[in-house]
Formats: sequence, C-alpha cells, structure tokens
Amino acid sequence: MTITLRAGSTVMFTGDSITDCRRLESEQGLGSGYPLYVAGEWGSRYPDRPVTWLNTGIAGDKVMDLEARWQADVLDARPDVVSILAGGNDMGWHTYDPDGYVIPAEDYAAGYDRLLTPLAEAGAELILIEPFLLPIRGLVEVGDVHVGEEIRKEWRADLDPKIQVVRELARKYGAHLLAADGMFAELAATTGPEYWAADGAHPTPAGHAALAAAWLRLVA
Repeated sequence: MTITLRAGSTVMFTGDSITDCRRLESEQGLGSGYPLYVAGEWGSRYPDRPVTWLNTGIAGDKVMDLEARWQADVLDARPDVVSILAGGNDMGWHTYDPDGYVIPAEDYAAGYDRLLTPLAEAGAELILIEPFLLPIRGLVEVGDVHVGEEIRKEWRADLDPKIQVVRELARKYGAHLLAADGMFAELAATTGPEYWAADGAHPTPAGHAALAAAWLRLVA
C-alpha cells in the first residue's frame, strides 16, 4: 500500500549528511541529493499535484542530535509525510575516533522511538530509510582519516542491529520501510559498490538517484 500525496501536502526529509547534501547552499533548500531528485521527478510526473518539500537534514547528526531539534525542525512544520534516514553517525565511528563512544543499539532504538511517537500521534505518514554501508575494498577516506577494511567490518557489525531496529520500528508504527541496505547490496553485486557510494557510506549521484527511485515507489 502506497502513501497518497495530495495537492498541498507537505513532505519533510530529515536525517544526517546523506539527506543534508549542502541544502543550505542550494536554491530550493533541498540540497543536491535524493530529496532534490524526488521533488524534481514528482513535479514531472504530477504537475497538477504540487507538494511542499522540506529538508532539515544536518551532516553529522546522530539520533540524539535529531531529538534535540525535533520540535523546531520537524514537528512545528506539521508535515503530512516525514522521511527519516538516521544511523550512519550512530554506527561504530568510535573504532577510529579516540573521542568517540559506543552508542548501543538499545539507546539508538529508544531515541528513534521518541522521534516517531509524536509524529504518529499527529497522524503523519512515516517513511523510514534503513542506514546502510557498502562493502568497499581497500582504504577509504572518511573525513581526514583513511580507514581500512578491518575497521569497516567492525562498523558493519555495529550497524546491523541498528538496521534491525529501523525495521522493527517500521512494523511498530506501520511506517513504510525503504530497505536501502539490501537495495544497495543487490546493486553493488552487479556493478561494484563504488558506483553507488565511493566511500561506502555517502551516495554518489547514481546512489542518490537509486534512493530517490526507491522512495518514489512508496508514494502515489
């Protein structure tokens, strides 16, 4: 069953850098990633059903950061549909960052749940996008650090239970799940992962287009 976007609906994208995509530097405030792709494709398909598209993603945000700004950046906009992609920064970055710390899956789940409760009470439709990590080989530059495969395996082990959290929350709230981790694993098997996310975490233009196409399959 798909979400029906009616003329005048407000759709909110939020999350971390994958959603942010330098939105504050962009003309429409949507950035250069999948939210922009979605809005552009929707406008082409349904010019008679204009939708207000909002993006409040912030690079580097964890779930607890989203909580701190949830009222002002999301709830106050009273969106009809909220699309969330969060978890990449809750992953085990502590394995190379000496100032980092472990975020247990239980804490991630509790914080994410607190984000969803007021949205569900307000009657918003929810789209939850799985966080993902593609299996890039060799050293990968993440920020100013080059990270090897062994550390990324630790990240993967840390991320898997958090992906499961998103799936369980989607079931709990009757949200639409965009199974991005599985989607990218499937795509990477035929083309190689670098085509979709050069560092395994941040999508290329092709990766953003794939996310947008999958997102649009959830709405009508």
